[in-house]
Amino acid sequence: MDEIHVPSHFLCPISLQLMKDPVTLSTGISYDRENIEKWLCSFQNKTCPVTKSSLLETDLNNLTPNHTLRRLIQSWCTLNASFGVERIPTPKSPIDRTQILKLINEAKKFPEKQHSCLVKLRSIVFESDRNKKCLESAGAMDFLALTMKNNSNSSSLSEAAIEILFHLNPSEVHIKSLINNESIQFIESLFHVLKHGSYQSRGYATMLLKSAFEVSDPIQLISVKKALFEELMRVLIDKISQQASKAALKLIVELLPWGRNRIKAVEGGAVLILIELLFDVSERRACELILTGLDQLCGCAEGRAELLNHGAGVAIVSKKILRVSHVASDRGVRILSSICRYSANSRVLHEMLQVGAVSKLCLVLQVDSNFKTKEKAKEILKLHSSVWKNSTCIPVPLLSSYP
Repeated sequence: MDEIHVPSHFLCPISLQLMKDPVTLSTGISYDRENIEKWLCSFQNKTCPVTKSSLLETDLNNLTPNHTLRRLIQSWCTLNASFGVERIPTPKSPIDRTQILKLINEAKKFPEKQHSCLVKLRSIVFESDRNKKCLESAGAMDFLALTMKNNSNSSSLSEAAIEILFHLNPSEVHIKSLINNESIQFIESLFHVLKHGSYQSRGYATMLLKSAFEVSDPIQLISVKKALFEELMRVLIDKISQQASKAALKLIVELLPWGRNRIKAVEGGAVLILIELLFDVSERRACELILTGLDQLCGCAEGRAELLNHGAGVAIVSKKILRVSHVASDRGVRILSSICRYSANSRVLHEMLQVGAVSKLCLVLQVDSNFKTKEKAKEILKLHSSVWKNSTCIPVPLLSSYP
């Protein structure tokens, strides 16, 4: 192929590769279907890549196959077969909304056809971004959510449905619509999969729950049960995937400020598990999220007590200060501040000296760090200066910065 001259009008203007399924826009320019669908659907563009002209609604929803150009390309491939050029196959007709509606309606009418329907929908969703748009417009999201709710006792059906739903990548508008549809019980269905599903399905449920709670009303955020935090902790312990773990951490941070959620999370084992995760975490953003969660949990007496009950809680938090990022350092100092202000006793203050937490606070004052973080560190050191200032546990170079 490298030695053969390919006619320029056979090449897709986006990929500069030989077109396999040419389609033409209203601007008169032809593109390979896969590339223009990505341009329109994945990247949300509404202009012709070549002319930069605005496209018609028909372009966005229904690309016109260029059969003449495809046949010319196929003929050219046949003529050049002796040079190793393979003939491109005739593409199958793209799926349309009517076909999907028929598939879904059959599954609703005949429950025994649900499995075969889900198998076909899965195949459709993975084919192209355009197919995802067709599925959305045909009401597939509501059907999938309802399938999860009605088949809680059939793991194969509910797990197949949640996989397709996840890969449809529902928008905030679609997620909110599912939440507000009481007959679907979307959040309850996701929680059921989170608790009883396979590893992969629990990962999908975690990520969809994160999206759901991001658009939920305050009453829904306040009303979460301790069991949700227990299951999110289980996702973190099982390390299903980096994506699922990060979604779980973001969801925990999102939920903690609301109502009595901090106490529910503490009762669900959040403090001890987050501390354990700090020992092994290497990814910057994950570490920041864990420390942010611990900072929020230390906003209640129960959370501070749990952190202090862990033999290495203060030590590992101190260790992360100035080792990860400005954000992590700020959260670490805030955690120590909560402990020093509200839960300090002689044992705690002595432990902070022994594990190097006080020395680390002195170091924060010396290095280039966030102004608010420095002020918080200075405040802590002043608060307990009578106990710490003349301690031999603080290296002499650091004592000079003690306020």
